[in-house]
Amino acid sequence: MTIEIIVIVFSSIVGYLLGSINTSIIIGKVFYKADIREYGSGNAGTTNVLRTFGKTAALAVLAGDFLKGVLACLIGRYVFGEINPGSGIFLGEYFAGLFAVIGHNWPVYFNFKGGKGVLTSFAVILMFAPEAALICLGAFIVIVAVTRYVSLGSMLSAILYLILAFIFNEPLPMLLIGAVLVALIIIRHSSNIKRLLAGNEKKLTFKNTKERF
Repeated sequence: MTIEIIVIVFSSIVGYLLGSINTSIIIGKVFYKADIREYGSGNAGTTNVLRTFGKTAALAVLAGDFLKGVLACLIGRYVFGEINPGSGIFLGEYFAGLFAVIGHNWPVYFNFKGGKGVLTSFAVILMFAPEAALICLGAFIVIVAVTRYVSLGSMLSAILYLILAFIFNEPLPMLLIGAVLVALIIIRHSSNIKRLLAGNEKKLTFKNTKERF
């Protein structure tokens, strides 16, 4: 077994196990005695937590889902290092980040039913390519501010990341992993796409958001 395969296997396992720690499910069960997947959209993510449990819970979920993506990438980068010294290619980081998102979407600890991975994906691409990620964050904020559709902002900013990563001439392994992350976001938003096309997608609002449990 080559060193590259060892790096990919172990970093993927670490990333997946970290990603499977779904903050929204844990906070819902511990503090609200409820499973977020049984409320609202049924998605175990920040937006559904905001609508169901309120702002405090949503902020906690935002922090948790972000940090696990960052931690997975840091472990992949500093434990496994560059695949070749001086290459700037960190396969451990790329695969740990990818599988952190996969773990979030299909968590082993929670019957493989998780969220859509947008926030964790953002944390991961921020570690991959900070400049591109921050531009995407700006685009996301503008799109959501104008349309009030979080799903639309998530998908369009994800596609923008892939374009920017190509323009910034990022390493091929990062581009390929980035393409998979974008595909996962689009796939996980298939129901949102149908609602957007039908004109009945829910818009983001803070006016009536409050603690309900």
